[in-house]
Amino acid sequence: MAQLIPVARAARLVGIKRGTLQRKIRNGELSTFEGMVDLNELLREYPHTQIEDTSLLERMEKFIDRASRKARQTPSSLLDAQTLAARLAEVSRQLATAHSKVDKYSTIIKNIKEKLIDWEREAGSSADPHFLEFKSWLFNTLEKQLETPGAAEYLTVKDTFLRIMAAHVTIQPSGHAYFVEGNDTLLEAGLRAGLALDYGCSNGNCGMCKAKLLSGQVEKVRHHDYVLSEAEKTDGYILMCSNTAVTDVVLESSEAHSPADIAAQSIATVARRIECPNDNVTVLNLRTPRTNRLRFLAGQYVTAKINEGCTGDYAIASCPCDDMNLQLHVPRSPGDPFADYVFNMLRPSTTVTVEGPKGGFVLDEDSPRSLVFIAWGIGFAPIKSLIEHAMALDTAEDIYLYWVTGPETGHYMDNLCRSWMDALDNFHYLPLEAKQIEGVAGKRMMQQHLETIAGQIQEPDEFDFYIAGPEALTAQAHDSLLEYGFPAKQIFVAES
Repeated sequence: MAQLIPVARAARLVGIKRGTLQRKIRNGELSTFEGMVDLNELLREYPHTQIEDTSLLERMEKFIDRASRKARQTPSSLLDAQTLAARLAEVSRQLATAHSKVDKYSTIIKNIKEKLIDWEREAGSSADPHFLEFKSWLFNTLEKQLETPGAAEYLTVKDTFLRIMAAHVTIQPSGHAYFVEGNDTLLEAGLRAGLALDYGCSNGNCGMCKAKLLSGQVEKVRHHDYVLSEAEKTDGYILMCSNTAVTDVVLESSEAHSPADIAAQSIATVARRIECPNDNVTVLNLRTPRTNRLRFLAGQYVTAKINEGCTGDYAIASCPCDDMNLQLHVPRSPGDPFADYVFNMLRPSTTVTVEGPKGGFVLDEDSPRSLVFIAWGIGFAPIKSLIEHAMALDTAEDIYLYWVTGPETGHYMDNLCRSWMDALDNFHYLPLEAKQIEGVAGKRMMQQHLETIAGQIQEPDEFDFYIAGPEALTAQAHDSLLEYGFPAKQIFVAES
């Protein structure tokens, strides 16, 4: 009897990236049934699975949590007693059903064995050789299966544990999936997983995160003031910001698929932390009100405003999965009022209004290809947002980052990039330097670096390229990649 599990959970069980498993499915190496994978077929594809080695999974989850800078308190990271009891009850029900089926099949097998023995006794020396061969094969196979627990049994135990600790959520009609862990709400877990779910206040007041429960069981864990109509309740609508998943659930919910799906916003944020990695770059960390967070897609930018005449456009360098904490990278730029204020006068707790999001430099989330990011200087800001978003999605098989800097900015977040490379087996980072970014000399140096990058990418059709930096250099990179044979539809350039 086939045991079917979701693709996302299958990837967790064997300790691989979800994107790697999805690639095998697309290539026909692994079949699925309505988005589910047969456990035995999974083991045939990964026969050497380290059943009890969860170190990679744990390291990945901890890293993503750090990368998103999501402040999580200890109580919220643990299941509350009521949710845990409900999940245990559901798993117990499923196990009871499975045991009932096992008992029935055991009885059938016992009857078959007894019948075969009777037939052999009746036939005596005239028994058909094929019959005897079948009987011997069946008895030996059953004996081997019952001798010791196999890999499938270990995976089943591990899958049962995962279902208790983390419920699996599928969003329709997109088919996107994620896990709800600890005491997170459906909305929190979805955002952390990189999904652009519809929401507004995320505090139970606006009703924008309303979703229809198609299957499974949820539990209300937070109060909400928004009132669902009786018709909505009857149809199964819930607020994702106020409910968690008790069992695996399927929800019908809207998502943003492009920048046009997100409305313009104006939010008064507070300068929470001001960091100066070097003399020419300031990393500005802003915090939005809890009830008015900025909804955006990775790679977009905002107009930041401190007062009249003191504004500037800056890429959001943080992940949408942490919508309360926004990061802007501000380069030193003499004569620029906003940059001058940031470098010389800005203090923590200063109000900074952000307007946006703007721009169409966003990730193609439906692409099955690996990712190559090329950043020049401060162009690392939108690239950082895209990379953290890609990590949250956990679908790219490989991620490559090439960061070219001149003496002005330097690799001001080099330690962060190296920590990504240390933490993730599929992340590759190569810092590159140029004595000059602008001008003819800068273009010549960039061309040399582009040749190096193109030489390392052996299969052009298997990669998407995202490029950010000064306009002249991004245009040069775009044209050069086309000359090297990379498809135009797989090259994305940030707005300058």
